[in-house]
Amino acid sequence: MTRSWANGLKTAALFGVLWAVVLGLGALVTNGTGNSIWIWVFAGVGVVSTFVSYWRSDTIAIRAMRARPVSEAEAPAMYAIVRELATQARQPMPRLYISPTEAPNAFATGRNPRNAAVCCTIGILRLLDERELRGVLAHELSHVYNRDILTSSVAAAMAGVITSVAQFLLFFGGGGRERDSGPLGMIGMLAMALLAPFAAMLIQLAISRTREFDADAEGANLSGDPLALASALRKLETGTAARPLRPDGDLADVSHLMIANPFKAGAVSKLFATHPPMAERISRLEEMARGGWER
Repeated sequence: MTRSWANGLKTAALFGVLWAVVLGLGALVTNGTGNSIWIWVFAGVGVVSTFVSYWRSDTIAIRAMRARPVSEAEAPAMYAIVRELATQARQPMPRLYISPTEAPNAFATGRNPRNAAVCCTIGILRLLDERELRGVLAHELSHVYNRDILTSSVAAAMAGVITSVAQFLLFFGGGGRERDSGPLGMIGMLAMALLAPFAAMLIQLAISRTREFDADAEGANLSGDPLALASALRKLETGTAARPLRPDGDLADVSHLMIANPFKAGAVSKLFATHPPMAERISRLEEMARGGWER
């Protein structure tokens, strides 16, 4: 089995776990209140949240990075690279943006290839040479072509539903039926309500990390140069460590879209990281360049 298929199965399995947690919490709410309508209410909230986050994903990310549209005259190299890659992939040309942020990073967003946007920070344009930038842009375009924005939007919405249901359980105490089940039943309900949001967050992060591995592979295939992306990732690891961003506001919500974790490495543990370790990503790309990665 190729790693691409393995990553796809892993994503499906993680979504399966998320749904299991949602249904488990829904059963507790139904049992506690005696009314099954609540699970439908929370499911509806999840659908609406997914739709809104998916539809507005590009504007949220661009606003968070204070990016502006850039013309071809201002960024000819960026335009030339993206146009070449989009043509090669037989996809429309996305909108291009530049963020005034000195921290080196890049991201792509948009609900589909026709509504895609690619953004580079000033920092990454200064840090990388043209070959490395091409590898990064191929990675970002692969996120759009693989519909990763939909994947991350659904995962985030489901995690939000789980948190909402858990808060409902904690606030209302599970209702009369749950109390009648005795202290062990109450302890179990409280444990589920407290641990479910934590588990949902970890699963959401795991989905983000899986998608990064896939975008590395697909981007390297699109550019035909895995080592260029590997070289760019080495520079980005050093560059983001030297100029970390603060994990607050909308920036925290869109950090998973970026090619490199924009925050200080010690600010969050590896357990809560939105990106896989750079060393592992680089190792996979080098293996791919040697022909050791079957696609």
